[in-house]
Amino acid sequence: MADPKGFLKVTERELPPRRPVPVRIMDWKEVYEPGDSAVLRRQAGRCMDCGIPFCHKGCPLGNLIPEWNDLMWRGEGRAAIERLHATNNFPEFTGRLCPAPCESACVLGINQPAVTIKQVEVSIIDEAFANGWVEPEPPGRLTGKTVAVVGSGPAGLAAAQQLTRAGHTVAVFERDDRIGGLLRYGIPDFKMEKRHLEARLRQMQDEGTRFRAGVEIGKDISWSDLRARYDAVVIATGSTVPRDLPIPGRDLAGVHFAMEYLVESNRAVAGDAVPNQITAEGKHVVVIGGGDTGADCIGTAHRHGALSVTNLAIGRRPPGERPEDQPWPMAATLFEVQSAHEEGGERSFLASTVEFLGNEAGEVRALRVAETEFVDGRRVPKSGTEREIPADLVLIAMGFTGPEQALLQEQLGAEFTNRGNVRREKDYQTTTPGVFVAGDAGRGQSLIVWAIAEGRAAAAEVDRYLMGDTELPAPVHPHDVAIGLQPA
Repeated sequence: MADPKGFLKVTERELPPRRPVPVRIMDWKEVYEPGDSAVLRRQAGRCMDCGIPFCHKGCPLGNLIPEWNDLMWRGEGRAAIERLHATNNFPEFTGRLCPAPCESACVLGINQPAVTIKQVEVSIIDEAFANGWVEPEPPGRLTGKTVAVVGSGPAGLAAAQQLTRAGHTVAVFERDDRIGGLLRYGIPDFKMEKRHLEARLRQMQDEGTRFRAGVEIGKDISWSDLRARYDAVVIATGSTVPRDLPIPGRDLAGVHFAMEYLVESNRAVAGDAVPNQITAEGKHVVVIGGGDTGADCIGTAHRHGALSVTNLAIGRRPPGERPEDQPWPMAATLFEVQSAHEEGGERSFLASTVEFLGNEAGEVRALRVAETEFVDGRRVPKSGTEREIPADLVLIAMGFTGPEQALLQEQLGAEFTNRGNVRREKDYQTTTPGVFVAGDAGRGQSLIVWAIAEGRAAAAEVDRYLMGDTELPAPVHPHDVAIGLQPA
């Protein structure tokens, strides 16, 4: 175990400081300062050896958290990354982007601040990359079987890496011009610089995974042709259809889905020329939606030089402390101040957008917003509470409703659930034999850690389908809901 008295000697969480706001909004680098190794070891030493590590179940990947906390505390970084990689293909992603349900499930969290699991995790992988410990793991033999993975987000990449290491010949197809999916174009660099993605992709290429960017399955190659060419297919296209807000004025210029804005910004940061880029520079910006995507828009707008940023959430402001109906070890819904929220702007809760208001040129100039009230369990605008908010740019960040269905249905005969996700069985196989689905396309909009877990689990089922058995680990199936997580 880690320090036997660590949780008694050190009772506070210590995290690396974030760079000063006036400095960091001038660039796109990650917001955190480098971690202090002494602080990280001290925090890892707070891990309790609690007998029943609920953090395991809080994490969909089943990360061996007490083991690598202990190794980190002892200064055995190489052994720590081996234990971390045993369950997680991409800790450099989860360590930066995951909301850390493991910390909500930490036993120490019953009466103290939880262990800084996420920060220890990212420090382990950063040290491993810095020291050259992350090496290619090519298969010892090839099976002669071929697998096509469609989509290069976290689920697709996890499935591809597992299947490549099992000896299959794997091609990853991505319709964008670069590999990475959401990790590439959905996540701003101030949350995760793309050098981390590039480093992992180099490892995967050296292992034998083949990447095919700029190929849209369904158009450049039909789904049915792809199935005929490969022994198995994994659908990992994500949940990409945004939830709209069909109210008067929706067609005004300046009203956009969040991902339209974020993708263009990420392309520009990568050095691409983006004609007529959607920008917040010199504008009053309103972001509708209080989740992670909304926060990404807020941070991006600050870096663009917005005049003002207002964030509207239709629901109540979450409590600051764990409510009674969300007891430990559940992941409580709490009021969160992300780095983007520190950088300025106004957050408004119980705000229902009623109408987009335009000027004579057909451009948005304001929003009419009302207070939200709850009627028979529904959230509706309260009459008589309307007010106007100036807006030159409106970003709709209300989540996603599922994968794009038409071509999957026409060319592959895919079936969908009543929630709009690709229908599948417990073995991740769709209603089309040999075609599997992993991540948000099958689960619905969820967390990056679930995407990686499902990619790993689906890979095991694909391997079993191709070979009759498998030695690949299968951490989760689609109907599991881990302790510490709410149903997706």
